[in-house]
Amino acid sequence: MEFMIRQDIDSVLEITDSTMEELAQELGVSRATVSSWVNRKSRVSEMHMDVFYQYAYRKGIRLNKIKEQFYREDIVHQDELLLFHGAKTGIDGKLRLDCNKRINDFGNGFYCGESLEQSSMFVATHPKSCLYMLKFRPAQLKCKSYGVDREWMLTIAYFRGRLEEYQDTETVRKLAAATENVDYIVAPIADNRMFEIIDSFIDGEITDEQCRHCLSATNLGMQYVFVSEKALAGIELLERCYLTEQEKEEYLNARQESFRMNMDKVKLARRQYRNQGEYIEDIVK
Repeated sequence: MEFMIRQDIDSVLEITDSTMEELAQELGVSRATVSSWVNRKSRVSEMHMDVFYQYAYRKGIRLNKIKEQFYREDIVHQDELLLFHGAKTGIDGKLRLDCNKRINDFGNGFYCGESLEQSSMFVATHPKSCLYMLKFRPAQLKCKSYGVDREWMLTIAYFRGRLEEYQDTETVRKLAAATENVDYIVAPIADNRMFEIIDSFIDGEITDEQCRHCLSATNLGMQYVFVSEKALAGIELLERCYLTEQEKEEYLNARQESFRMNMDKVKLARRQYRNQGEYIEDIVK
């Protein structure tokens, strides 16, 4: 799927009330060049694509947020969802279940998020990353949902290989069985910083109650993990969106600020809920 730069050029011209010649001057190209892009007579180079989207972002035009609003408004069925997928480079060919590492939250699958900002933030450190907007219809699909609770914490630890010493226990067998024969999973997102907290729980340093409150402080929103071909068939890719360096930097800065504030609550949660709840060795038997 290509970027919709031709439509985006038209949008920027409309928003700025500019002529094609004025835009060409801003981009350092000729009017004929911009015209050939719009009329599909020539392909936009990666360099010029970046120049265009950087220009739009500097002008305060948040194309991706505007597109998100339009797509949300266009969803008329209650059983349809607008989701986002951050890609380090792009989606090559059809959607696949084996495009992620086994150590991800729920193993192999196609991962999406509910938030444009969060999905973009997770790939913001990659120079050629982009964002996909997609529509999902979950009708007649089997779903497993999690909240910020003990089951979710243990399941994340299981898929990340931290419960190997307990693999023969009834608790772990139930965890594994809970995600079998489902089409997709809805669960809180756990990044590496959150996994460090879960790691402290698995290592017996904090209780499940301490862990739960710490993780609630670092909430990143919900993720949708598609784990069956039937679920992938319910996805419609709407658009591939360009992420400028300025946009990615803003998302990362916002996340850093939120992280600093949330870490204060994590410290207090460790103290306030000390000795409340159960330790890992009392849970996994």
